[in-house]
Amino acid sequence: MCLMCLIKYVQKASTLYCIMKSMNPLFPNGLILINLFCREGNSPNHHQTITYNQLLRNVCRCANALKLLGVKKGDRVAIYLPMIPELVYTMLACARIGAVHSIVFAGFSSESLCERIMDAQCNILVTAGNIKCFIEEEVWICVFRLTTPWDESCDIWWDDLMDGVSDECEPEWVDSEDPLFILYTSGSTGKPKGVVHTITGYMLYTSLTFKYVFDYHHDDVYWCTADIGWITGHSYITYGPLANGATSVLFEGVPVYPHVGRLWEIIEKYAVSKFYTAPTAIRLLMKYGKEPLQRYDLSSLRVLGTVGEPINPEAWLWYYDVVGQQRCPVIDTFWQTETVKHLQQSKPSFFLKPPLTVVKSAFYHKPWPGIMRGVYGNQERFESTYFRKFPGFYVTGDGCRRDKDGYYWITGRIDDMLNVSGHLLSTAEVEAALTEHPSVAEAAVVSRPHAVKGECLYCFVTLKDHKEFNRTLMEELKRKVREKIGPIATPDFIQNAPGLPKTRSGKIMRRVLRQIARNEKDLGDLSTLADPKVVEVLFIRFSLISFGVFFYSVR
Repeated sequence: MCLMCLIKYVQKASTLYCIMKSMNPLFPNGLILINLFCREGNSPNHHQTITYNQLLRNVCRCANALKLLGVKKGDRVAIYLPMIPELVYTMLACARIGAVHSIVFAGFSSESLCERIMDAQCNILVTAGNIKCFIEEEVWICVFRLTTPWDESCDIWWDDLMDGVSDECEPEWVDSEDPLFILYTSGSTGKPKGVVHTITGYMLYTSLTFKYVFDYHHDDVYWCTADIGWITGHSYITYGPLANGATSVLFEGVPVYPHVGRLWEIIEKYAVSKFYTAPTAIRLLMKYGKEPLQRYDLSSLRVLGTVGEPINPEAWLWYYDVVGQQRCPVIDTFWQTETVKHLQQSKPSFFLKPPLTVVKSAFYHKPWPGIMRGVYGNQERFESTYFRKFPGFYVTGDGCRRDKDGYYWITGRIDDMLNVSGHLLSTAEVEAALTEHPSVAEAAVVSRPHAVKGECLYCFVTLKDHKEFNRTLMEELKRKVREKIGPIATPDFIQNAPGLPKTRSGKIMRRVLRQIARNEKDLGDLSTLADPKVVEVLFIRFSLISFGVFFYSVR
């Protein structure tokens, strides 16, 4: 998988120009502070700062360069870059001249990039050369490697293109409903959809949600650990903070390199006050305990946020007690690529009440200004997916229930609800019960057909380091689920999973797990998997279970 990837047959429809950015070996990974926009490499000794004025001049130069290549209002520009300043320059340059950017997460394969370029009909690809990504211990690593030959007819070096270009560029006048960008969903539930967001509605909601959800003030230093290749990065690294004139951190690197206290080191160094990350990152860092945090001063933190997936109680408590030192509210945000609009809670109400009966329900709203305007090139899919089921309402595809106190509990995707002997169960609730066990780092639950019950629970569990998977642990996990939810939720199968199949954004591909649990060999498109080898291991262990062989392992 190479970032310097030119899809030659796209040129049959139109010339695909590729603008290449040469990577500086001194700064292979880094972190950027906007306002100061400060870049720090994997080595804390490597850093640079970019002011708002410098940011504007670089954006204008990039905008003028794109215009020299013939890019005009309404054209689509593909961006396939790691977390470097040029990624921000390019997306803002597109916005400045009325072009529509389509950012593809830099960890996606060349096939995934090709699919998105062709669907959006892009004629410019801005990318970086000589980078190959791979997974090691569930962490993204980048190395330099040249795999694609240079083509003088369509490849242009970034520095050559920017040389001598004016740093002043008048913005293009656009309509409020003109498209700002296309962003493709991860494909965890099917073929990726090109979500179209427009200028005014999107900008309004990202600006307001950033300001009020995170209680932003001008003396704050804000850090969202997401990748700009996803909607969280679009909204809460680039557009939201910049619209509020914020000082914020953009991190290119991994949470445990060069040491497991890397995130806490950065928080101390820049006195970060608002910290927004994913439950996956929290669970990863939990494995290393409290000691790495105790080396650093985290007293600057005032608000903690989570995003991207449901957070299990154990992770929430660790985040609140250990990271926030029981003084920072945890803002658990629920939203989508399609919505921008937030629902959030700052109290873990589900810790304080006994489990309630889960009610399967589509969670939907009347449309609002920040909602997506369509699926690019597919109006029928847009209407059938989001609006046809409940005319006049937007359907998220998530389930929820409302308790007697009026609180809404998000239970996960509707297709993640299980019907066991006529009882509806939430996979998220079962997973939360499993991960409360001190040996379990992560869990995923899917359905498996059952001759009597209709469906039964098939659970995949990933253990913490040096924990043993054995019959005693299986019985403890079953007992834990019975105690937390009830006998009806007792798992029929518990499989040891050294890793779970995830997209490169960290989402568990439950479709794949369901197919493994049902021994379906045709898994379809796996191009968005971060580590395809995980699937092979899970199938082997499934076969052993099917033949009555109990599998022990130590991680």
